Amino acid sequence: MFQSPARCLCSALPALCCAPAASASRLPLPPRPRAPPPPPLGPAAPRATAGGPPAPGAPPRTVCSMGNSTSRLYSVLAKTLSSGAVSQHQDCLEQLDPARLDPIDPKDLLEECQIVLQKRPPRFQRNFVNLKKNAASNHRPIRVMQWNILAQALGEGKDNFVQCPMEALKWEERKCLILEEILAYKPDILCLQEVDHYFDTFEPLLSRLGYQCTFFPKPWSPCLDVERNNGPDGCALFFLKDRFELINSANIRLTAMKLKTNQVAIAQTLKCHETGRLFCIAVTHLKARTGWERFRSAQGCDLLQNLKNITQGAKIPLIVCGDFNAEPTEEVYREFSNSSLNLNSAYKLLSPDGQSEPPYTTWKIRPSGECRHTLDYIWYSQHALNVNSALGLLTEEQIGPNRLPSFNYPSDHLSLVCDFSFNQDPDRLL
Repeated sequence: MFQSPARCLCSALPALCCAPAASASRLPLPPRPRAPPPPPLGPAAPRATAGGPPAPGAPPRTVCSMGNSTSRLYSVLAKTLSSGAVSQHQDCLEQLDPARLDPIDPKDLLEECQIVLQKRPPRFQRNFVNLKKNAASNHRPIRVMQWNILAQALGEGKDNFVQCPMEALKWEERKCLILEEILAYKPDILCLQEVDHYFDTFEPLLSRLGYQCTFFPKPWSPCLDVERNNGPDGCALFFLKDRFELINSANIRLTAMKLKTNQVAIAQTLKCHETGRLFCIAVTHLKARTGWERFRSAQGCDLLQNLKNITQGAKIPLIVCGDFNAEPTEEVYREFSNSSLNLNSAYKLLSPDGQSEPPYTTWKIRPSGECRHTLDYIWYSQHALNVNSALGLLTEEQIGPNRLPSFNYPSDHLSLVCDFSFNQDPDRLL
């Protein structure tokens, strides 16, 4: 294993070296051998695995040993696993200057993640579907990744995934599955929901991979109701600084019926270094649960109005990523489809007719039964942007009978990834 005495991957501690951040280049993802997956759980299987998770009432789990490895990379990776480490260094986290952090090589981070995950079954194989119809673009595509990563406090404390063993949810390994997925697809822009390990994991790591990082927590996050939580969850937005310049950033607390709500959004106007063109990227997470359809509709209207102001009425191209908690039959979906911003849903283009959403973006089993829904979307200005390709979804066979999350996949929502290019004549279709 490559070791660098000057590199500590996940640390936000005062001993960090002062060096400019490195960019995350698109490197091929090497395969990692792992043990075969555990046998499927039966309908009434308890939350246990052959690995022997702690019994109810037992002391909290400790970070697993790395065997004989003396890698400083993992030793610091392990330090980020407990919220105690965060609170101990909270002053440092609040004053963190990413420009002064030691850069890290994504290959080294991936290698460390794969060591942690070596006893897990192989990660799922997903392929990009080529959707390009026009002539070759004169610039590199912009890869955007949308993902509700499942807040750790909710996964372990509130969401009741009855067919998912608790061992599969432990943060020491689930964190590495999330990072591996991000490293696999190497997004230029990353939009995440349910982030409750921003300050101790995602900000210190991704900033050192060359991303500029922004986080906006929910005002009354349900994570705070969970014992030994790691703070509130919220939306996070990351973009590569070597590709884009931040022109404007807005943290939006969504309103419904003139009342401020618990849901938020981040909208940033970026300038593409290569083309000089501006565009807006937004991330949001709307209200969950059946019975809140009108509430979500009101939140969607508020977000659209904010985005109209930011994009000067669609003069600036727009990409909106989010867990909308709404099926395509809901009013909030129709509002985005019919908006004067001229938005289209990118994943509709995977269907034979180009007009149908995927059958699911989340699939889980809770005490109330099996839930399979399409809730996650990447909306884009169809007059100004082209979708070159989109990442295919996991099949039912890949997901397996116990659904998500699982030992293979860290969230109950699938990641969505699209490659965009600028339309050469954006005003023609507006």
